[in-house]
Amino acid sequence: MNAISNFRTHAKTWAIFACLALASLAIHGCAGSTTADSVDPNAGSGKGGGKGGGKGGGRRSFDGGGPVPVVTAKVVQKDVPIEVSVVGNVEAYATINVIPQIGGQLTEVAFQEGDYVKKGQKLFQIDPRPLQAQLAQSKAQLTRDQALLNQAEANVKRDQATLVNARTEADRYAKLFEEKIVSREQVDQYRTTADTLIQSVSADQAAIESARATLAADQAAIDNVQIQLSYTVIPSPIDGKTGNLMIKQGNVVNANATTLIAITQVEPTYVTFAVPETNLSAIKKYSGEGKLKVQAITQDGEAAKEIGQLTFIDNNVDMTTGTIKLKGTFPNTDHKLWPGQYVNVVLRLTTRPNALVVPNQAVQSGQDGTFIYVVGDNRKVQARPVVTGPRVDQDLVIDKGVEEGEIVVTEGQLRLAPGSTVSMRDANNPGGSDDGGGRGRGRGQGGGGQGSGDMKQKSRGGTN
Repeated sequence: MNAISNFRTHAKTWAIFACLALASLAIHGCAGSTTADSVDPNAGSGKGGGKGGGKGGGRRSFDGGGPVPVVTAKVVQKDVPIEVSVVGNVEAYATINVIPQIGGQLTEVAFQEGDYVKKGQKLFQIDPRPLQAQLAQSKAQLTRDQALLNQAEANVKRDQATLVNARTEADRYAKLFEEKIVSREQVDQYRTTADTLIQSVSADQAAIESARATLAADQAAIDNVQIQLSYTVIPSPIDGKTGNLMIKQGNVVNANATTLIAITQVEPTYVTFAVPETNLSAIKKYSGEGKLKVQAITQDGEAAKEIGQLTFIDNNVDMTTGTIKLKGTFPNTDHKLWPGQYVNVVLRLTTRPNALVVPNQAVQSGQDGTFIYVVGDNRKVQARPVVTGPRVDQDLVIDKGVEEGEIVVTEGQLRLAPGSTVSMRDANNPGGSDDGGGRGRGRGQGGGGQGSGDMKQKSRGGTN
């Protein structure tokens, strides 16, 4: 019985394995028919392949079979300014530190911090009373010495009159002595008196000169005190903008030691900048022909521009940087330029008339130098070597190699080779395109889409 039971069990197992094997063969058979249909060579070359290749083959344009889409621009002839663009900074035309020339108490501040002040405008007042008293004393001294001078002059006149009288008496007694009327002793006495009066007159003359010198000294002292007194009122030495007030009203300041405030002249102002030494010869050449214009553009994104003139070229080149320092002077009447501010500086050297200009990206570099792809009448390109000039903004001057009105390629050069056919789109008209190239691409893509749709339908049929 056990043998019969084992036999039945093994029979059932083999039956299950047989059913599974038959099911697996059925599944592989169905999958094989689907794969065969999906790779049917007629499916890829049916409607989709026929339309895509017959009506333009737009997708094959990227593989070399059709026109290459590019962006183009025309060669333009115009007057081009030759400029040097660098970064510079604004420098104050003058900065003055206001320092008192006398000491004393600061009794008045006649402005507000940050005010614009004019030359000669009153800024500070220092207590003038000590100097006013000193001035009064000096004037009194002058009056006294003037009286002494007057006295000395009166004395000399008196002594001169006495001298005249003494000489007369001496002469008279001399004649009487000759007539034996008076003695010699009397004659000698009158002569001695006259000689004494001569010395007195000389002493009076010296006293007068001394008094006059004393008066001059007194006047100098008065002038000095008046000058010191004028220093008690401190005016603005320049037109400018005041900064931070260092000393407040009521403090005592020291002569030639205390900085009260700094005033910066911003109208006019300087803009300093450095250019490479390779531009030095051109700058010297064109500056010798006339004043060069300098444009300063602020970096705040606004269209604030100031036009000035180049007024300074340094006398040596900085050997560490290979640059030369320049300065431009700007009127700055609207105060847009501020000392210490960084600005973009454009130094215009000259203007080149009737220059041929292309977009900068049109120029390519090769083993033989620079070249440009030029589009011919049949929409075939040729690589033409060019000689480039200066760059102006986004344009580049071409000295040799192209003519005005020719069409050059500005984008898409990597897919080009000499003789390639292109489909053009003007850089200035992004929405427009060449009619022939655009139509071929559109139809080719439509055909490809339809062919892929037929393929999917056949695959579904195989699956079914």
